[in-house]
Amino acid sequence: MVARSFQVRHNDSNFNVDYDTDDGLEVLKYQLFSLTSIPPDEQKIIGADDNRVVSEDSDLAAISEKLRLVSINEEPQESTAGKDELLKSDEELARMLQAEEEALMFQQYSVREDGGEFEERVRPYVDQVRMYEDPVSQEAARKTVPVEQLEEKALVSLAKEGNVNPSKNQQDYAFLLQLLFWFKQSFSWVNEPPCDSCGNKTILYGMAAALPLERRHGGSRVEIYRCNVCPTMTRFPRYNDPLKLVETRRGRCGEWANCFTLYCRAFGYESRLILDFTDHVWTECFSECLGRWMHLDPCEGVYDKPLLYESGWNKKLDYVIAIGKDGVCDVTKRYTRKWHEVLSRRKIITEPALSSVLANITKECRRGFTSQVRSALEDRDEKERQELERDLHSTDNSSTSLPGRRSGDKEWRKSRMEDGSDESCSLSGSCPLRACVDDHVTKIYNGFLPILSQFVNEGFSKSRAVEVLETLKGILKDLKKSPFKTRSVSIDSVPNISQSVVRQFLPSFTELLNALSLSSKADTDGRVHISLAGHAVKTSLALPVAFHALDITIRNLKSCDNFVKDSLCLPLLKLNRIHSGVVRASGEEIPFGIATSAFDGTRMSKWEEPNGGQGCWIMYKVSDNQMHELAAYELMSANDVPERDPMDWVVEGSNDGGSSWHLLDKQTSQIFDDRFLCRAFKISSQPFPSNAFRFRFLRVRDIQSNSRLQLGSIDLYSRSS
Repeated sequence: MVARSFQVRHNDSNFNVDYDTDDGLEVLKYQLFSLTSIPPDEQKIIGADDNRVVSEDSDLAAISEKLRLVSINEEPQESTAGKDELLKSDEELARMLQAEEEALMFQQYSVREDGGEFEERVRPYVDQVRMYEDPVSQEAARKTVPVEQLEEKALVSLAKEGNVNPSKNQQDYAFLLQLLFWFKQSFSWVNEPPCDSCGNKTILYGMAAALPLERRHGGSRVEIYRCNVCPTMTRFPRYNDPLKLVETRRGRCGEWANCFTLYCRAFGYESRLILDFTDHVWTECFSECLGRWMHLDPCEGVYDKPLLYESGWNKKLDYVIAIGKDGVCDVTKRYTRKWHEVLSRRKIITEPALSSVLANITKECRRGFTSQVRSALEDRDEKERQELERDLHSTDNSSTSLPGRRSGDKEWRKSRMEDGSDESCSLSGSCPLRACVDDHVTKIYNGFLPILSQFVNEGFSKSRAVEVLETLKGILKDLKKSPFKTRSVSIDSVPNISQSVVRQFLPSFTELLNALSLSSKADTDGRVHISLAGHAVKTSLALPVAFHALDITIRNLKSCDNFVKDSLCLPLLKLNRIHSGVVRASGEEIPFGIATSAFDGTRMSKWEEPNGGQGCWIMYKVSDNQMHELAAYELMSANDVPERDPMDWVVEGSNDGGSSWHLLDKQTSQIFDDRFLCRAFKISSQPFPSNAFRFRFLRVRDIQSNSRLQLGSIDLYSRSS
């Protein structure tokens, strides 16, 4: 997998396209079609740097990042407006470069050459990062982490992208993200600590001298808080010892970044503590998968969004310094697109003196390294320097929707002017074309047919049928508790499970178990064992879908008026589900509310459109351009915030891949009365063969108090052939 970000120019417009080169040129052309309306077979893609035409034979991982798109019926020439835009960009760049020169010239006369003050700010952190190398601290950190659980989540996240057999570097990358998300949930932010005596709220009273035990763990600063109810004074030492923070698991950004960087080192990631002189701290890790340093902010649970602080928090950055065990580096340029403005605020030390101080500290850090190790580090330093210079004047607008600060009390954030300009803003991005890895969902739904058919054929009552499904659910729950790489369960070890029921229904369970990559085996004495029959990660991916499907089936079965053969249809039985298509939406919440979450069959995720309250869309294109007549669809409400439920929408089909649309269904004033409520809607219009479907959501339940739309799931059902 090679992730590329292309800038594509078409007529007078520029488009940013995120693209996986493994998908091939056809998928790239479809992405461009959705942006420009030029059909794929009429597209001509040209490298802006060398005018070479991109073809199926091109190395998509190596072609220019800047492309031009023209129709084969057009002359590939730049429009006047396009030239004017490029000229305007050149003029803007020239102004920025001129401002940088002026700021550097001003530094020579207004800033001291002596770097003492700067070095005093950085030196203590050099000693701090050395603490992360302590084997005892690393082992203590590892013991607090549910490693197998995070490994499973990491592998499932890759499997959802179709990568069931990832490389070691891809696994490491995915695990690091899961470590970040786990840490965000396990560490506590402290505005004012609760009262040590009664647990009520406190208010800052002042500072106090540190006690010997507090000083032992680096708690030289101690805040004192007075309880609002009782006379107790509560101490809040600001510990610097990461091992102590593994124990306390609370603090503000300093403690968060300090402790999280230890966790990163404990799991072998090359890590640096990032010191922002405007009062923030975070982490960077070197990703072998990406081939570069990656920004991670544990307070916000955000990764790879370096412009968050300048563009989201409105920070006026000056110095951002990376401190690692093998050296220090000025990485300010990674975190700004306004370098000329930043330069005007760098008044502590001149640029040459700053470089000299950092070089000297780095030389000290690398003393004792072999020449081979030093050479490798210097090569990596040079690549990073080139990367920082290359990206400094980038014109990408990936920062336009970055949010203000989320961690900390709202009033505290406002007092620091870090809450951003728009509270509703989010880590959304221009939604790329995403593939749905969901054929297992369809297989699981189909797996209920033999089970429900046996109920009907043997004349089971609703209550008896529910009992059998609850038995099956209990077996799968017990299976899920076992280690994910070696999952297995013996039925006689599961409490409250009827052996006779299992043996009676085992044949009808087979199709569902196959969909879960499981198999059953009976011993000679009649004991039944269920274990992995395929890739362990496929089972991990499918089990949450099975639990969701069982709960929905049990709910629908209980509400079924007359459980007979005619009942074996939607919503009780979900056959002919369309799957394995590609999805694009008007917007999405990254990383937990992406568009494919609407089609993954589990209530553990959701699609969230940050600006969808007053209107948004999601489009599903069928795989291989197959034609389907939509018979029905189901929508499920998400886990929280009923105000974000869709209320009015239309469903459309297209027989030309999305160039034109035909109305299939329209709904108004629909209410989801509960969370995770699945509602089915049958298509009453004339059949219309389609290879793409689009939902246009026109209004949410409460637009006055909410700007977002969210959905737990969308399922599309084709008419039976």
